[in-house]
Amino acid sequence: MSLSAFKNKERKRNEVMKNQNSANETGLVSERGSDDRLDLGALFDGHIAREFADQDVDATMETMVPEPYVQCVPTMTGGLGGQGVRSFYSEHFVNQIPKDAKVTPISRTIGKDQVVDEFIISFTHDTQWDYILPGIPPTGKQVEIPHVVVMRFENGKVAHEHIYWDQASVLLQVGLLDPVNLPVAGVEQARKLVGVAQRRGDSHSR
Repeated sequence: MSLSAFKNKERKRNEVMKNQNSANETGLVSERGSDDRLDLGALFDGHIAREFADQDVDATMETMVPEPYVQCVPTMTGGLGGQGVRSFYSEHFVNQIPKDAKVTPISRTIGKDQVVDEFIISFTHDTQWDYILPGIPPTGKQVEIPHVVVMRFENGKVAHEHIYWDQASVLLQVGLLDPVNLPVAGVEQARKLVGVAQRRGDSHSR
């Protein structure tokens, strides 16, 4: 999904946020944080769109609980607590997103208070993006890398994100890892996943 497609969902995101606020005000969401009456998929999409399409840190933080956390498992980056997450977004993530970054959905699983999303992020590494390559100057290389995001909600807000990808594949694609005698794959990893998912009818668009 291109960034322009995310922007076309602005009205839907606004409606989601209105519903989210209404649920909180009317008590539809229990004190324990059950979100079974909310559209968690739409809330997930709204959060991602505010990161990637709007590139608005304040708007992104509005979709989260006051003290969330974000953990990028491969690089051990992210943020803990409201200030930590805000700093991560503003200094290492949102303001560094490459202009051609694209998200291709693969699959989604929705539980009672949690969404697990599988997708591929494609981009040109033409700017330092600490989210995925912390401290690495731009290489100009094309990258396509499968991601899995586990996003938990409390009272209609994002409570935490666990984010997974294959860092060896990223390093190989930007020329920082020699694949000789190593069981690693580059862009073929993402492309094979897309092909398999499409053949089995698992791939979906949002």
